[in-house]
Amino acid sequence: MLEMKESLLEERSEMLKVLAHPIRLNLVRYLMHNGAQNVSQLQKVLDIPQPSVSSHLGKLKRAHILESRRKGTEIFYDVDSTFVIDLVEVIFHA
Repeated sequence: MLEMKESLLEERSEMLKVLAHPIRLNLVRYLMHNGAQNVSQLQKVLDIPQPSVSSHLGKLKRAHILESRRKGTEIFYDVDSTFVIDLVEVIFHA
């Protein structure tokens, strides 16, 4: 039971590190409840500068927490990890 693939442990550890930031945790929670959003929509909700939103989205995407889809000239972000969805639900419903 204690033996897990090192790559899985590293991936989960990275996800937890990325989620440990309050803005990123809030972003994930918001996307879980509201579906895919673009940077402009998220910037209005979070009320932080657009470059900061983009930076946080990039970190979440690199950690395989978010996926992005292009629609015309806009990119929409959505949660792409059932592990993270389950984790965030536990964090906020405990």
